Amino acid sequence: MKKFLFVLTTISAIIIFFGFKYQDEPKKHGYIGVEACAMCHKTEKQGKQLDIWKNSPHAKAYQALMTEEADKIAKEKGFDTPAAKTEACLKCHASGYNVDASLLGKKFKVEDGVQCETCHGPGSDYKDMKIMKDREAAVKNGLIIYENYQELCVKCHNPESPTYKEINFEEAWEKIKHPVPKN
Repeated sequence: MKKFLFVLTTISAIIIFFGFKYQDEPKKHGYIGVEACAMCHKTEKQGKQLDIWKNSPHAKAYQALMTEEADKIAKEKGFDTPAAKTEACLKCHASGYNVDASLLGKKFKVEDGVQCETCHGPGSDYKDMKIMKDREAAVKNGLIIYENYQELCVKCHNPESPTYKEINFEEAWEKIKHPVPKN
């Protein structure tokens, strides 16, 4: 009987330990891609947010890495790989390049560059309309909202970039901001 209780106690302890461990791990949200976001964010009602992105350098950020000039800069920086395969370049020119493939949706493309989920976080768990209409629920499900957009922008727009040019953040923000119009 003592042996049985010992085994039962040990098994219970293992279950509790691993149960709490798994519960403490943050959930990894998946990337759905611009095309999936576009379903709702291309309309007049949403402020034609997709068009604002499409007409920005962010939409072409990955393409910039596909140039001879980008490869030359990567080589000058001491990298043996083309710019489009160099993590130091990709970190500011693409989303999802270093994410487990199981977290990338069918419509997600690294080639879409600096896209919705680069700034707003992986959308798999906040993409549903019911969740998106509830800001608190959306944030709980992975939506990232920056109260100070410069905190996000300077992660890439800084002197670490070999092509850095100082920018006026207020002017730059006016070109890329994409609020939902107030009705």
